[in-house]
Amino acid sequence: MSNTNSELETLLMQRSLTDVELLAAASAASNYRILPDATVIKIGGQSVIDRGRSAVYPLVDEIVAVRKNHKLLIGTGAGTRARHLYSIAAGLNLPAGVLSQLGSSVADQNAVMLGQLLAKYGITVVSGAGLSAMPLSLAEVNAVVFSGMPPYAMWMRPAAEGVIPPYRTDAGCYLLAEQFGCKQMIFVKDENGLYTANPKTDKTATFIPKISVDEMKAKGLHDSILEFPVLDLIQQATHVREVQVINGLVPGNLTRALAGEHVGTIITAN
Repeated sequence: MSNTNSELETLLMQRSLTDVELLAAASAASNYRILPDATVIKIGGQSVIDRGRSAVYPLVDEIVAVRKNHKLLIGTGAGTRARHLYSIAAGLNLPAGVLSQLGSSVADQNAVMLGQLLAKYGITVVSGAGLSAMPLSLAEVNAVVFSGMPPYAMWMRPAAEGVIPPYRTDAGCYLLAEQFGCKQMIFVKDENGLYTANPKTDKTATFIPKISVDEMKAKGLHDSILEFPVLDLIQQATHVREVQVINGLVPGNLTRALAGEHVGTIITAN
């Protein structure tokens, strides 16, 4: 290990940061898992939170129960209000970076509301630099709430077409899971998982229990259940190389998924 580190240090001092040999040496270096026992849960904005009490309260009860045995990082989506803001801002010809900030404001609101419902159980909301307090919350109460939008703001990479931010709350929650080296990533939505078509509008849609990223792209399903960039992030990942999408409106699904059961659609890197 010391030889590897010494070689990497030498290359860093002598080469460009895009040098092929340097990148290979950096890849060979060990990658420390910061929170290997934690699970990131993304609570959908439009699919769950926007439904109000009927959808959110049962999920809150389930989170309170399961956190006794699981460490949870709970991220919130933005949902319908963000879509409304995107529509107005895009109509004003504002750039993706501005839309990113607007989307963040809605995801923040959802995090605050979910956090207030969980406050009496000691589960707090963290944001920005507050992520440094996350390990303490996990150690004390096994759960913490955060806003799912990645903090790119004006540094958001524009999409190939249009001004809608390509890295939104699905990507933000996944990136947190990968960078912290978490155990698993669960997306809580309002469908059982991935289908061959939109089950809300197509009665012939067939459920897909497990699929790889390449298979999704080949079937034209790459933008049907998760934000498109998340699929590439999964393939490039070191730790979280599969995710599960579950129906959070079905009582017990989250508990079963956290226990390792296959209850929705599993999307794998390979």
